[in-house]
This record gives sequence, structure tokens and C-alpha cells, in this order.
Amino acid sequence: MNKQQHQPPTPQSRRQHYPFAAIIGQKDLKLCLILCAIDPGIGGVLIKGDKGTAKSTAARGIAHLMSHIQVGYDSVKGVLDPYNRCHRAADTSSSSSSTSTEQDEEDHLQYNQSKSIPTPFVDLPLGATEDRVLGSIDFSSTLKNGGKPIFSPGLLASANRGILYIDEVNLLSAHLVDVILDAAAMGVNTVQREGMMKVHPAKFMLIGTMNPEEGELRPQLLDRFGLMVDVAAPTDVEERCEVVRQRMQYERYPVEFGAAWADAEKDLTEQIKAAQERLPNVILNDELLLLISKICTEFKVGSLRADLTMYKAACALAAYRGRLEVVPEDVKDVTEWVLAHRRRRQPFESPMDGPSMDDLLDELMNSLPENSNNQSEGDHDEPNQQNGEDNKSMTEGSSNNNGKDDATTEDETSPDDNGQSSQQNEQNTNNDDGNGSNNDDQMQTFTASKPSQIKQLRLNQKQSGQTGSGRRNSTSNSQQKTRYIRSAPTDKAVDLALDATLRAAASNGLSDDGQPIIHPENYRKKVYNSTTDTLILFVVDASGSMSARKRMETVKGAVISLLMDAYQQRDKVGVIAFRGTKAEVLLEPTRSVELAEKQLQRLPTGGRTPLAHALSLTSDMIHRLQRHDPDQALLLIVLSDGKANVPLPKIATDSTDVDVGDAWKQTEQMAAQLGQLDVPTLLLDTDSGHVRVGRGKELSHLLRADYLLLEDMTADGLVHTIRQAAG
Repeated sequence: MNKQQHQPPTPQSRRQHYPFAAIIGQKDLKLCLILCAIDPGIGGVLIKGDKGTAKSTAARGIAHLMSHIQVGYDSVKGVLDPYNRCHRAADTSSSSSSTSTEQDEEDHLQYNQSKSIPTPFVDLPLGATEDRVLGSIDFSSTLKNGGKPIFSPGLLASANRGILYIDEVNLLSAHLVDVILDAAAMGVNTVQREGMMKVHPAKFMLIGTMNPEEGELRPQLLDRFGLMVDVAAPTDVEERCEVVRQRMQYERYPVEFGAAWADAEKDLTEQIKAAQERLPNVILNDELLLLISKICTEFKVGSLRADLTMYKAACALAAYRGRLEVVPEDVKDVTEWVLAHRRRRQPFESPMDGPSMDDLLDELMNSLPENSNNQSEGDHDEPNQQNGEDNKSMTEGSSNNNGKDDATTEDETSPDDNGQSSQQNEQNTNNDDGNGSNNDDQMQTFTASKPSQIKQLRLNQKQSGQTGSGRRNSTSNSQQKTRYIRSAPTDKAVDLALDATLRAAASNGLSDDGQPIIHPENYRKKVYNSTTDTLILFVVDASGSMSARKRMETVKGAVISLLMDAYQQRDKVGVIAFRGTKAEVLLEPTRSVELAEKQLQRLPTGGRTPLAHALSLTSDMIHRLQRHDPDQALLLIVLSDGKANVPLPKIATDSTDVDVGDAWKQTEQMAAQLGQLDVPTLLLDTDSGHVRVGRGKELSHLLRADYLLLEDMTADGLVHTIRQAAG
């Protein structure tokens, strides 16, 4: 037996799916997927968590538990309907659509029989082109048909009445996000290209997984997911051991492992099927509908999709628990999953900001009429009772976390802090000649002012970096290093998209010698994904001079506005802050813009202004980044009033040729050296008041940077183009 335990995985392990019932833990995740299997109209699940937490395994496993569907079958040709439509002509998802054409009706009616197939599970690759997702003209069939355009369905057609699965959905290209949003919103896919139009049903359940470390998801796509669940690796040692033990057993003996869990899988399938049959008869009374609307209103959820999803999810949960009437506990259990990704109003606002969700839910539920709270919950099967207890545990855990968050916020804005701020502000105002507060130990934390609309930042030259997911700047890299995403008409036969050109010419038919006839109007050029990732490095002055007139509140508000812009443009960010006697790297370059915002909010203010050290540290970081990736597009944003009053540390002056002891002279030298790196730079002067010292303006000349007063960044609807420093 020991020898068998060390056998390598067999090829069958690649074909045999890991049983959904065999997944250990992750009860919230499994219940969310089961609810969507019971009612696909819920809208799917977004699974958010670290690597290796069974996100993809669970998503693939649920498809095997869903009921088979009946699709049209052409008994003459022996083929299934590629759009997964039911063979009945009265199928409302296709033939009764007001956008269906006569040709669509004819195509639909040719499928004169019905066949049962597993629920479609379509995996959308991150690198797919629009043609592959939407569908396009079938070149070969069109030529054989004498030039009559024949449509070749894409992935959205294959996903109709099934599951569209996107692994690492937060890394999905923007052009594919737009395509999926259109189809998800309308329930149909409309294709207009090469002189043809095709409309077909595209109703699918969306399941996505994402790792938050790799960036956030576009808000419009986020709202398309009905439920969201956070998953994490188990912290219990025994549970982790059991996970590894079962996984290794599966990899070595996949067939035997699947057989061992076959009965459990069958039980789950039967439970889901019974719940689906029960679902049409489930009742949710008006008192609970009012509760749902109150919950969404109290938590300031803007999207009405939340109300609809909560209604559907509560009904599905009641059906799964064996009841024909929804009770308040069902609504409470699904609330966290429905609102987890909808509560934020801004990109950086925590979904759990505000009152404790558990406390507010209890308050709202207690306000219900007595007969609603005392409704019989019916008989529960043991597995279903277990699910209810797990949901309660989840909600209690959320409540505990929120209590900590609320306490932290309260401490940061306590009356004592405000009183100290006023006293310190008065002192800093008197010292606003550049010295700030001389007490480097006296620090205070300011809350950022409300973010406002700012100028959009652009670079005036194309960057040479590799193609990426960023949207801010275009790249001048050769087209061979970029990704072909779609085609567009052109009048020049240069860099043609051969596939698109042939499809456009297919309706011309063939010449006498059997060659395609291609006219200039059929030319299609390749369109590339031609943007590059941009790294924005923030250098933030947090010295005592920022305390004067609560200037730091404005500075933090401006940086958060810039971070919001970076979030929308898919930029990477890094943060360097300076105060007291030295500068420090608050955050190494990362895609997690939210992490940068959290670090900034916690940044204390006070002490002197070690600007020279900040510029030296910035120069070192840029050198390190350029050694690692010479083509990385960089944007440096410095926020300071330029009132340097701390010389470089001795260890720094020993290694550089700078004036010893003179803080401003050292700052001038460090700024000049940094300016020679040819990094596009913007200096935001935080100096305020009627009388300005003017150090910021001098500093911008030395840095060869664009110069703006901080208050000038808030001009609505304008774009500021940052000039590239000339060598």
C-alpha cells in the first residue's frame, strides 16, 4: 500500500472533476453556488479570496450538480442547436424575441427533436478575442454557400442557459468586459459585422474568481454578480491536513475517489432538483419585501438589482431548506452575500463602513410585525439546518470585525484629537515660515477631506513599456509585442487581419479558379491592445507644516482623488512619505490601490521636513525599478510646500557628493539629480495662504516637473498633460 501511495498522478486525474461534495469547509461558498444552481436568475457568484482556497474547484464542481437541460436536435443532420435553445418554437428565450429574424425562426425550427445535455459550462479565456466571444462569420461555410453569410457562434452562444466561468475575472481585458456587460444586461447577444446581423439568446449564470492582491474589479461588472463571497484557507491544522490528504488521494486515484463521493454528489443533486421544483411555489410576503427594501436603503445601496437579488436568493434558500414560505432568517442569511460588493459608494469606501450589519439587521427585523417574526420555519433536513447555522456564524464574524473598525474610526476622530489639532494648528500657523513643529515626536492623524473631481493626468509621449491592463497611456512598442484584439476596416493593405478580411470577402464568392474574391472595401486591419501599465509613485509631505490650517486633510483628500483615478485607469502605485527626521517607503509598488489608500489614511502628521532624504529615497527606488524593468512607464507625483529643514542622514552624505548640513542646498542637489532621470513629474504645491514662500516653484524647476497649486487640481472635466522631460 505504501508503494501505491507514492504513485504519480494518472492521466485520468486531468479528466475526472473534483467532487463538489468532497470540498472541505467553505460552507458559505458552497451554499452560494447551490442557491444559484437552484435559481440561475440570482445572477451568479463572485468568489473572492487568496490563491489555493478551492475557488475554481468549487465553481467547476457545481456544474456537475445542476440538472440537464433540453436543447433542440436536428435529427436529419445529427447536430444540436449551438445556441442551446429548447426545440419548441414557442421558446421565449429565442423565437419569441422581438429582435429575431425570419432566418432565425427557420434555423430554430430545423431542430425538430429534443435531447438532454449537461448544463453548459463555458470557460472564458482572459486572452480571447472579440470574435471568439461574440461569434463571427464562418468563412468556410460562407464560401460553400455561394457567398451567403453563415454565422459561427461564439462563447456567449455556448454559455446560453448555462454557466459562463471567468477565472481571475479582475484581469479580464476592458474590451471583453464591455462585451459581457452588454450580453448580461440584455440577455441576448447582438453581432453586426461583415454586412450581416445576428441576434441570439445569451442568458447565463456568471461565476468569477479573483485574487484581491491582483487588483479590483470594474464596478459595472461587479454589480452583475448576484452574490459575492469571501473565502480563505482554513486556519485549523487538522482541517488543513484533511484537505491535503483528500487532494492527494484524488490526484493518485481520481476514478476511485470520484466513486467514493458519488452517493454524496447524487444526494446534493436531488436536493437541488427538489428545491428547483419547490421554488415556483415559494411565497415571500409583503412584510419581508418591505424588510428587503429597508435593508438596501439603510445600507445606502444604489442599485435596485440588490433588492431583486435578495428577493430571489431568500426564496431559493427557503426552497433549499424545504419550506414554501420565506422567513426573516432567510433574508438575514443572504443579506451579507448580496450586499458585500454593493455597499461601497466610492472605490475605496469599505463595504462595512457604517453601522454593524448584524446590529442593523436585528433592529430592522425587530421592527417587523409580530406575525412575521413568529412564522414557522418548517421542518429542516439535517444538512440544511447545518447550512443555516453556518450562515449565522458568518454574520456574527462580520459583526465582530465591524465592531473593531468602528472603534478605530471613533478613536481617530475623538474630541481629544480635535482639541489637540486646534492647539497644534495654532502653533504650526505661527511656524509657517518653513520650520513647522520642531517636536518630531508630536504626531497627529488627520482624516482626509472628501475626494473631489480632479484633472485627468496624461503623458504627452507614447511609452515604450510592454502591453498591459493599464488605460492611462498608449505604448509605442512594436505591434509584434502587443495583442491582436479585433479588426477594423482600412483602405491600405498593410498589416491586414487575414481572418477578418477573408470573412468580409466571403460574400463575394470564389473566382473561376477557386480563389476568394477580395475587394479593397473588404480589407480589415488588426487593432491591438496598445496601452501599457503605468506606475504612479506618490511622494507625500507629512511634516508639521502640513498641520497648519489642517492642510493635511486637503493633501490626503487630493491623494485619494488621485488614487481613485489610478484605480479607474488600472495603474500600479507606490507611496513614499516624509516627516520628522527621515523619509520612508510606506508602500512598495503594487496593484492594490486600496492598500495605498489605507496606508495614507493611517499616516500621521508632524515634525520637521526631511525633503532631501525623500528625494534621495525616491531616486533610489526609481533606479531600482528601472534596473528591474527599463521600459516601465513611470509617473512621479510630489506633494509638498518645499520647506525643507532637515539635512540628509550622515550615512547618505558619506556616499554622495552633497553639501553637508545645509538642508535646502541638499534638497536642491537631490532634486537636480532626480530631474536628470527623465521621469515625468508633477509637483503639487501644498503651500497655502495669501503669502507663499515659493519653495515649491523652485523645486519644480529643479525636478524639471510640471507645477500646479494643489487647489488647481480640482478643475472639473479637464485633462492635464504632463510633459516628458527632455534628455
